[in-house]
Amino acid sequence: MRKQRPETACRRGNVIVISAPSGAGKSTLVKRLLASLPSLAFSISYTTRPPRVGEQNGREYFFVTPARFKRMIAVREFVEWARVHDHLYGTSRRQLQEAQAAGKDILLDIDVQGFAQVRRRLPDAVSVLVLPPSFRTLERRLRRRHSDAPDVIAKRLAVARQEIHHWPEYDYLVVNDRLSRATAALRAVVTGARLRRQCQRACAQEICKTFGG
Repeated sequence: MRKQRPETACRRGNVIVISAPSGAGKSTLVKRLLASLPSLAFSISYTTRPPRVGEQNGREYFFVTPARFKRMIAVREFVEWARVHDHLYGTSRRQLQEAQAAGKDILLDIDVQGFAQVRRRLPDAVSVLVLPPSFRTLERRLRRRHSDAPDVIAKRLAVARQEIHHWPEYDYLVVNDRLSRATAALRAVVTGARLRRQCQRACAQEICKTFGG
C-alpha cells in the first residue's frame, strides 16, 4: 500500500490569532485547544512583565527587560507589539515564518491592539475573538480569580468595554459560555482554516499534474 503524505507536507501553515477581553477565559481555551490538536504550534510572546508563580521563561513567555524589548522593536523583530496593563508584549516574526514554512499552523494569543497590527501586516491570518456571555459574567470571573487588586480589576473592565466593540474586525466570534462548547468551536475554526484554498494551493497543483493536459 502506498504511504500517505503527512498533512503538512504540501500546504503552508496558517497564522491563527485569538483575542479576548481579560477574564473571558482565553488562556484556558488556548490550553485545551493545544492539548486537543498536537499539530498546532503556539507562538510564545516576549514580555516585560515579571513571571507569575509557576511560569517559566520560554514556556509561557520569553521574559525580557524593557531595554531589550525596545532594542527588538528598533530592529523590527516583532510582527506586532503592544503595551497592555503597563507591560509590553510582542510576537516574534521569525517564529511565525519558520512555522508557516514548515507547514505548521501557529496560534497567537494576543490582545486587540496587537491584532490590529497583525491584520495590517498579515492579511491572510485567521482571527477569532472570544467573548464572555455578558459584562456581569466577565466581572464575576475577574473577581473570583483573587489575583488582582480592586483597582486593577476596574482597569481591566474599562479596557474590556473598549475591546468588545472591535468584534466586527474578526473573522470568527466564539462565546465562552461553556468550555467544552467553546473549545469545539475553536477546533472547527482551525480545521476549516487548513482547508482554505491558499493553504491547499500546492496540493491542488500537484493533483492537477496527475490529470495531464
